[in-house]
Amino acid sequence: MKERFYQYIQDLQDTITSQLEQLDGVAKFKEDLWERPEGGGGRTRVIENGAVFEKGGVNISGVHGALPPAMQSYFKVGDLDFFACGLSLVLHPKNPMVPTVHANWRYFEMYDKSGTIVDSWFGGGQDLTPYYLFDEDATHFHTICKTACDAHDPDFYAEYKQKCDTYFYNPHRSEGRGVGGLFFDYCKATDSISMEQWYDFVTTVGDSFLRAYIPIVERRKEQPYTKEQRDWQEVRRGRYVEFNLVHDKGTLFGLKTNGRIESILMSLPPRVQWHYNHHPEPGSQEARLVEVLKNPLDWV
Repeated sequence: MKERFYQYIQDLQDTITSQLEQLDGVAKFKEDLWERPEGGGGRTRVIENGAVFEKGGVNISGVHGALPPAMQSYFKVGDLDFFACGLSLVLHPKNPMVPTVHANWRYFEMYDKSGTIVDSWFGGGQDLTPYYLFDEDATHFHTICKTACDAHDPDFYAEYKQKCDTYFYNPHRSEGRGVGGLFFDYCKATDSISMEQWYDFVTTVGDSFLRAYIPIVERRKEQPYTKEQRDWQEVRRGRYVEFNLVHDKGTLFGLKTNGRIESILMSLPPRVQWHYNHHPEPGSQEARLVEVLKNPLDWV
């Protein structure tokens, strides 16, 4: 399974970066191959200063070795070895009318000292973070997510949409990071679903990403915007940074397993603002966004 899924994310990275370059029309992804001293490595691809994307990354990695003590404690296990691979992407567009997007699809195995697999699971999802809320965009994104889920289980969308709203949440702000999407983790084999079926589900979601996001970018990338709207985008990006550095489990896992810092912090936007006690004008578009982030909607 690990070889099969790693091949899948390599191919998916090629597909996504190729289509994003066409969409941007100016910037190209720069590739950076790296190795992890304890085992494994990755292929980081970053795009910067484009016509559409101010900064973005589409990264894959496959790392292995002894499970670090911090992760042994986290998983409540003893001295085990592990393998983890995944694709993680974040795209920060220049135009504040175009939402930031994040996606991740991953696979994890743990082994005893004889090399026998003692646990394995899939995880991942995709979520949208707008700065100006266009209901049709959120509905489109969630419709694609629901279609991917419905192909495997009619209960998946509601469950993983709720988990996304719960996970991508800044409790210190009492607001969501964005308008959500899907989030799933610890997808393990049971009496009713096999790892093969989980593989099919996760790859269906991965294959849906471009259909979920590119039409939104094409609709919004040429819209005019003001300096004030750009400032609001950068204020909201600050909330994105707060979540990723304080709450995101993927960031913390990377830091605790001697992950590559440049790849881990690729998700951070290039320009951010923080203002003391900042609140949008009541009744404004900005205020409506914050209201929805505090009270998630059912988009489909």
